[in-house]
Amino acid sequence: MMMKSIIRMTLALVVCFIATSCDEKKVETKPVLGTIEGAFGLESASQEVRDAMASVTLDDRYENTFEDQTHGIAVWSLMRLGEQQSSEGMGIVVVKDGKTTAFPDIRHGNRPSARYDAESQMLWLACGEMEGTGIYVERLYQLQINDDGSANIVQSIDPYDMQQALLQRLGYTIDGQSITFYDENRPLCCVTDTVSDMGGFDEEPVWIGEQLSYDLSGEPIRVLCMPGLKYVTGLVLNYDVMPTIEADVEMSQESSFTISNLKIKE
Repeated sequence: MMMKSIIRMTLALVVCFIATSCDEKKVETKPVLGTIEGAFGLESASQEVRDAMASVTLDDRYENTFEDQTHGIAVWSLMRLGEQQSSEGMGIVVVKDGKTTAFPDIRHGNRPSARYDAESQMLWLACGEMEGTGIYVERLYQLQINDDGSANIVQSIDPYDMQQALLQRLGYTIDGQSITFYDENRPLCCVTDTVSDMGGFDEEPVWIGEQLSYDLSGEPIRVLCMPGLKYVTGLVLNYDVMPTIEADVEMSQESSFTISNLKIKE
């Protein structure tokens, strides 16, 4: 009986130790903040762009963005309205089996990408919504390709909405110059900042929203996000040692989306 009691006490101590160790692993993280202050909304093209796309002729004003010869589908971006007049990044044309559909209100930006899923007859577009020095933000579009070859927009993800979905998951801790990123309470990676002449970290040093894009190369579609660092001095975020965080994106039929499987992009 004495031996059984000792064994029970020993087991109880082991369980208590394990439980305490698990509690100690829980980390109180700070929330990442977002640079995008509100929804972009869907743009409306200028009348000049609408006039140019009223009857589409795929001449040298257009640039080929994507082509899948196997399934007879291509995407073209309107780059200019005339010799000296830019389209200001507006205007997409989808051609499927000779059927042309114009989308003057889609902003393609400078680096649009696309992928066609023949099984679901869905065309995915990732288009630059905001671009500039140190800034590249994309909107994801889902287009349905109909049996007659025409196309229509099913839904899109506003960059602000994607930023907010990521903010619900991402947190960080700081120890000296080392920053550890977390997906909720799961550590993702640790980076060490080497900047020494900017007065140290700001009170709220970690932000996302300026670098937000999509990888359409495979299934599932993945969103790519690079956090930036804010210092006491300096007006722009620094990305020199920052990781790229990626997550699976799943669109639903209710004009919404979910993200999952957050990890660091290798």
